[in-house]
Amino acid sequence: MTAVHSPTAADSGASASANFRSSAREGLAVSADRVSTVVTAVLQGVHSAIRAHDVTYPEFQAAKQWLMDLGEGGEWPLFLDVFVEHVVEEVAARTQDGTKGSILGPYYLPDQVGLPAVCTLPMRADEEGAPLVFSGRVTDLAGQPLAGAELDIWHADSLGYYSGFAPDIPSGNLRAVVTTDADGRFEITTVQPAPYQIPTDGPTGRMIDAAGWHPWRPAHLHLIVRADGHRPITTQLYFSGGQYVDDDVAEAVKPELVLTPVDQRVSYDFVLEPA
Repeated sequence: MTAVHSPTAADSGASASANFRSSAREGLAVSADRVSTVVTAVLQGVHSAIRAHDVTYPEFQAAKQWLMDLGEGGEWPLFLDVFVEHVVEEVAARTQDGTKGSILGPYYLPDQVGLPAVCTLPMRADEEGAPLVFSGRVTDLAGQPLAGAELDIWHADSLGYYSGFAPDIPSGNLRAVVTTDADGRFEITTVQPAPYQIPTDGPTGRMIDAAGWHPWRPAHLHLIVRADGHRPITTQLYFSGGQYVDDDVAEAVKPELVLTPVDQRVSYDFVLEPA
C-alpha cells in the first residue's frame, strides 16, 4: 500500500477550519435577547468553575494562552466537534423522530461523487482493510420506502485517516453520495474503518494530555441521509466489540447506533421524519 504520512494537528485543523468556513451559513438571524441569554449562561458557568475550583492567576494565564493557540492553530472546529457538539445534538434530538442522530464531526466534505444503490466506494487499488458490505433501506415513519434518497457517506481508512485531512490520500477516497433504489434499498461495499486518534500534537492534544484523558474515537461510518420532503439525519454507525465503543472521547456513541457485523456485513435501516 502507498505510504501515508501522519497528518499533523496543524494540517487537520487548517482543513477543518477551511471546510467549516466554506460551508457555514451566513447571516443566521439570532435575536439580541437570545444572544444575551446564552452568552450570559456560558460566562456564568465559567465564573462558577473559577470560584468553585479556586483558579489562580497563573492557571488563568495558561488558559488564555491555550485559547489563543487553539484559534491560531485552526483547531476550534476540532475542539468544539469533539467536546461540545454531542450536547447540541442531544438537545436537537428532543424534538426529532426516526433514526437517532449523532455528531457531524470535523471531517465532512460536501459534493462527493454520486453512486447508484449497489456500489463500491471510491478507494485506492491497494486499499488495505477487511472488506465490509453495508446494506439497508431508507423509509418514512410509516415504513414506506423512500426511493431516490441520498446517503452521503464517508469514513476513515484502515489506519484511521480521512481523505482531505491527511497527506497522500486521494481526494474523495472512501466518500460518496449513494442513491437508493425504487424500494429505498442500498448496498455499499467498502473496507472496515479503524478507530482513530484525534490529532494530539496541537493545543487540543496538549489539553487532553494535561487532563490525563485518551484521544481515541471508535471505528465508525459517517452518514447524512436525505430525501425530498423529509428532515435530513446526520448520524454515525459503530461496531459492537470495537475498541473505544464504550469510551469514546467525543461521547457520541448511542446504543441504537451500534451494529454487529456478521461475515463482514452490517445492515441498518434509516427512518426519516417529514420536514
